[in-house]
Amino acid sequence: MPIDTLGGMSHIGPETLAELREPSRELRRLIPDVYRAFADTHQAALTDGVLDTKTKELMALAISVSKRCDGCIASHARGAAKAGATREEVAETIGVSMLMDGGPATIYGPRALEAFDSFAAPSND
Repeated sequence: MPIDTLGGMSHIGPETLAELREPSRELRRLIPDVYRAFADTHQAALTDGVLDTKTKELMALAISVSKRCDGCIASHARGAAKAGATREEVAETIGVSMLMDGGPATIYGPRALEAFDSFAAPSND
């Protein structure tokens, strides 16, 4: 069960991805071609190009906040941490989400920052 660290809101982080692991595995078994195509798109979109992977992960995190997608937030918070993003870069990224999405981003933004913190912690390297 997600840890409540935000006054009634579920914690988004490693446990979010763990909760999705089995249902995702089952769906992937049922529609493998769709998942394979999505994985190829995911890799192509986030690979270093003119924009580096860190910038792309931060962009994906901002969109995840605007879409209010817990699994997406967890995935791209982890990706941003792995790509070397700093807490300050994540905070500014969330600020852009707030500009573009308004009130809902003020709810999901703190959740995204907390998710990033959980992935950026030394024990999750």
